[in-house]
Amino acid sequence: MSTTANETELGRPQFFINNEWVAPAGGELHDAIDAATEEVIAVAAMATEADMDAAVRAARDAFDRGPWPRMTLQERSAALHRFADELEKRSDFTAQLVTREIGTTIGMSTILNGQAPAMQIRYYADLVLDVELEKVQPSMFGSTIVRKEPLGVAAVIVPWNYPHSIAMFNVAPALAAGCTVVLKPSPETALDSYVLADAARDAGLPAGVLNIVLGGREAGAALVSHPGVDKVAFTGSTEAGRKVGEAAGRGLKHVILELGGKSASIVLEDASMETFYAGIGASSFMNNSQTCTTASRVLAPRSRYDDVVETLKTWCTDQVIGDPFDPAVTMGPMASKHHLARINEHIEAARQTSARLITGGGRPAGLDRGWYVEPTIFADVDNGDRLAREEVFGPVIAVIPYDDEVEALRLANDSDFGLGGVVWSADEQHAIEVARQIRTGAVGINYWGLDMNAPFGGVKASGVGRELGSVGLDNYFEYKSIYASADLLNG
Repeated sequence: MSTTANETELGRPQFFINNEWVAPAGGELHDAIDAATEEVIAVAAMATEADMDAAVRAARDAFDRGPWPRMTLQERSAALHRFADELEKRSDFTAQLVTREIGTTIGMSTILNGQAPAMQIRYYADLVLDVELEKVQPSMFGSTIVRKEPLGVAAVIVPWNYPHSIAMFNVAPALAAGCTVVLKPSPETALDSYVLADAARDAGLPAGVLNIVLGGREAGAALVSHPGVDKVAFTGSTEAGRKVGEAAGRGLKHVILELGGKSASIVLEDASMETFYAGIGASSFMNNSQTCTTASRVLAPRSRYDDVVETLKTWCTDQVIGDPFDPAVTMGPMASKHHLARINEHIEAARQTSARLITGGGRPAGLDRGWYVEPTIFADVDNGDRLAREEVFGPVIAVIPYDDEVEALRLANDSDFGLGGVVWSADEQHAIEVARQIRTGAVGINYWGLDMNAPFGGVKASGVGRELGSVGLDNYFEYKSIYASADLLNG
């Protein structure tokens, strides 16, 4: 019988390996806690090294001997469309579950956790049909067949902030290319990832093609270092990314790292404050600022400094903070107790500097339960301050003054990170010229919005490699050259 969203039990005491629900090798359990009420939602099993080994072996066998890599592109595309269909059936359930787990407002969760993952799968299911798997070209000795083949077993390790969407940044193109996958979700979103398992099995994906095993750092390390893994795709903190990259390098594995950010939002002198106000939510406070591209450094010209600060303050005081299931609420709680504590520690550290607290900095009035913090603005921040150097991953914004555009670009580029950024100006062409000089992976002009059809990734401590678009699909092919006679060129 097909498993629907309503029939899916919240508790996940087993792992999804080889299309079966498998009992864990160990006994560690994780309490999934509602971010708004602090109540336990359900319990999920946590993996050991043995569990990860079982998952990788299943994926390895499915790749080496199973049908998935050997299907035609048309067959895999059709299977992925069925997978997308099954996810769509569960989209409302998934969105609600993620909202409970990490506090994403229900409107945003419906789009990014409910609808977007199926759309991403369909995108790659269609894109792969245009792939030319073999091309014959002339060579010095005859001809060469340049062939694309599935890369192998992919380990995909994802964070909690957009659990399904970020998973699909790599799961969808990997499956489309013919790879098999072991997905390790974050404990903060311990429950929702297994909806993917329910959908995959009901869609008829072959055994071992997608395996999902929840675990902590040790389980993740075992997955990254496993000799059966050919590629590692990791999204998370820069500190963890360095460890993942080191382990993958020792194993000579392909790797893609999408890491932290401290993006700059450059407000030019001619910027419209109305446009700035309209775009602040997406650029600096998306998902309660629990977004790697958050523009948490706002660079403001001294000639417009008070306008910029006042616009940010007005935006913050206009927000409705509370129950993330209430459609009127614009900001929900932080994802977890320990994450809230980390954000509060950054706020307290900033209070000890010469920066001015403009608004926020505490728990919202009337919200005694849940992991809430007010959207917070500090003005007169020095670019060398901790608040301007470290990723907070929460709604705490540093406003930094500059004298001219040369200084603005120097400040924007004076960062260990380079993931996102925004330039605000009434002159789009001039803003584009400024954007070209920012050393970062992506820049928005008068808005921030991720284009799923274009490459995305960071420079410096923000990561290695690019995801999304056709580049994301090509990441999961291996090239092979077959040297043959010139007769192949003649038909």
